[in-house]
Amino acid sequence: MSDILMIVFAVLIVLNVPLAIGMGLSSLAAIAITAKVPLFLVAQRMFTGLDSFTLLAIPLFMIAGRLMERGGISKRLISLATNIVGSVTGGLAMVAVLSCMFFAAISGSAPATVVAIGAIMVPAMIKAGYDKDFAVALMAAAGTIGVIIPPSIPFVTYGISMSASIGDLFKAGLIPGMLMGLSLMAVCYVVAKKRGYKGAARPTLKGFLLSLKESIWGLMMPLIILGGIYGGIFTPTEAAAVACVYSLLVGAFIYKELTFKEMITSFSEAGVTSAMVMLIISTATVMGWVLTTEQIPIQVATSISALTQSPVVFLLLVNIVLLITGCFMELNAAIIILGPIFLPLIMKMGIDPIHFGVIMVANMTIGLLTPPLGVNLFVAGSLEKGVTFKKIVIAAMPFLMVLLFDLVLLTYIPELSLFLVR
Repeated sequence: MSDILMIVFAVLIVLNVPLAIGMGLSSLAAIAITAKVPLFLVAQRMFTGLDSFTLLAIPLFMIAGRLMERGGISKRLISLATNIVGSVTGGLAMVAVLSCMFFAAISGSAPATVVAIGAIMVPAMIKAGYDKDFAVALMAAAGTIGVIIPPSIPFVTYGISMSASIGDLFKAGLIPGMLMGLSLMAVCYVVAKKRGYKGAARPTLKGFLLSLKESIWGLMMPLIILGGIYGGIFTPTEAAAVACVYSLLVGAFIYKELTFKEMITSFSEAGVTSAMVMLIISTATVMGWVLTTEQIPIQVATSISALTQSPVVFLLLVNIVLLITGCFMELNAAIIILGPIFLPLIMKMGIDPIHFGVIMVANMTIGLLTPPLGVNLFVAGSLEKGVTFKKIVIAAMPFLMVLLFDLVLLTYIPELSLFLVR
């Protein structure tokens, strides 16, 4: 059954069939041809895969992110970031990265972060004399922070798939997210020095305090969400619901930029995006069930154990597999399918599941920057029509290299992930 599944899935991917449809059809074909189990189990498993209270956090965080984007939060965060780092060499590029770090603590989604910040920052950088390909590639790279800094949708997916604490995963993602953000800012500085990108005028104390006052409602949101989760006041799913209500109140009654029309548009966009993610998760659940039924995780674990007993070598092999997977598969689907396969091995080798979660999500995050899938590359490319996909990929290489270096640090220095957890 697993052989049929992988062959059909490979053919469908080559034929450019959408990932969710490909996983569903290949699983259906494997079950139908072998007739080992009734066909109705496909629908049953798809439903079971989504029948989770915790998964409700995904559409709720997406709604909150859209409401905050259209409610005026993103431009106020950009204003604050400009007053913090805007005067440094390459300051506008650093503003883009810092703004993404702020917004990541609201949205939990990489594409949402790229659109919310990039729609404002890409035109601003081009107007200030930055090359178009650099501006677009920077937004694609900075948007990856959206799935590392908590709250993070992939961490929710990983927590459900691996029965790990989502609260601990959120804690574990904070330092890695800051590390990635600071690394990207360092690249911005080096490139700016080389190309002569100047900083903005030095901000005044009055300007900084004014921007801080304007953005304080947006900055309070991650404090409420994460403080409530860590303080045991509410679960991650309840936190997502609180975020929706909070963003609605702030956008409509405090900033007064969220009109009824904008609110409906936000719900619509979040609904479409959530439906896409949920379809991928449901079909990935079926595929994962087929693989587990055929004892593929045990066979893979046995094969890797025969190759090495060293955690260092094992993690190197895992990174290679995940980086390749990230080029072709959506990150939530990859987590659901591959996570249970690696679980027996990480337990056997004494690797903390929370640490492994950070490694896995960081790997799949880099996949957002690597063709042919490269979701962030396509999303960022849509922000500026005058740049070809090839130029964006080339311009993103320095950012990709530093993220790979960060991945090595996160893999072999567990305390970067586990310090706040412990």
